Amino acid sequence: MEYFVAKDSVVREIWGKGDTILFIFAGASAEFALNKAVDWLYFTGKLPADPIGRLFSTVTYARQIVFAKMNDAYRAIDTIASIHATVENKRKLSIPDWAYRDVLFMLIDYSVRSFELMERKLSETEKHEVFRVFYNVGNRMGIKGLPGSYDAWLLMRKEHLEKNLEKSHYTTDLYKQYRKHLGVVRYKILLESQALVVPQKVNMLLKLGNFSLLKPLIKIYKISRKIKADWFLKSLILPAQYKQQIKDLDIYPV
Repeated sequence: MEYFVAKDSVVREIWGKGDTILFIFAGASAEFALNKAVDWLYFTGKLPADPIGRLFSTVTYARQIVFAKMNDAYRAIDTIASIHATVENKRKLSIPDWAYRDVLFMLIDYSVRSFELMERKLSETEKHEVFRVFYNVGNRMGIKGLPGSYDAWLLMRKEHLEKNLEKSHYTTDLYKQYRKHLGVVRYKILLESQALVVPQKVNMLLKLGNFSLLKPLIKIYKISRKIKADWFLKSLILPAQYKQQIKDLDIYPV
């Protein structure tokens, strides 16, 4: 049985742990808000209307790909491409190739950053594996101009961060939506989480600060996982209506 991602791949471990995923999307939520193509996320209105719901829908698609058999993963990727094509047709514009690459680059970067924060340092081989999996996703989607190796990605990622980010009125509005949907306390947790994982360029533009109040609490959280209390701490991060989805984030190993 051929799977899109090998069963022994570190990518399955990364995307099978709820706390890692939450940090991936903490980082991505920051960078999305700064991306010069963020207006595309506002065109449908779905992200600002329900940013948390969009998080879980994105997780669903990612899971379908990472843990699926090859043909099922291809169908999921093709569905994503079709959804974007529909949005482009409605707007009568094409999403820039660099914007597609940016989203893919976020998934690579924050997968590595979040796993290393919550688990351990990845080997160079494992980092190359993370890149290769998401390169295959982008290649299937027909994204142009993808780097051919992890080392080439590192250079292009740095270039994209410098060229494609800016703080705009979309940034301000999206953060207002985060605060509205999360509440004051959870919103503060989001900001502190972002400060732990985002690149320096993102941190500078958002002024998140060089120290996160969550950093000394990470060790306590890791202990809570050993006594199976981490689900309770996760439930404090997101609203009560997402309790089941929070529990469902943890599926590794499978």
